[in-house]
Amino acid sequence: MSLTVDPRPPLPKWITDAYTVLSAHITDSGTDDSGGQAPAISRERAIDVLIESDELALEQRTPNTRSQRLIERGYLYEVNTELRVTTLSE
Repeated sequence: MSLTVDPRPPLPKWITDAYTVLSAHITDSGTDDSGGQAPAISRERAIDVLIESDELALEQRTPNTRSQRLIERGYLYEVNTELRVTTLSE
């Protein structure tokens, strides 16, 4: 197993908590009949997932701010209004 250094900028805990919730949801939503595409959810669904999560203290920051920060820092990427988890190459 490679000890690859993550080139993405570090994030504050309130953002990494959102990443944990979203990446788990996106990965879990992948199906075998996806036609070879990476698992994804819409931006609107991502906001709903963050709002519905019991793990996050959303009074601190809005869900939209969290998802946007994850996109800006390269943890998620957007394709035609769907969000996908960025995977690091080894």
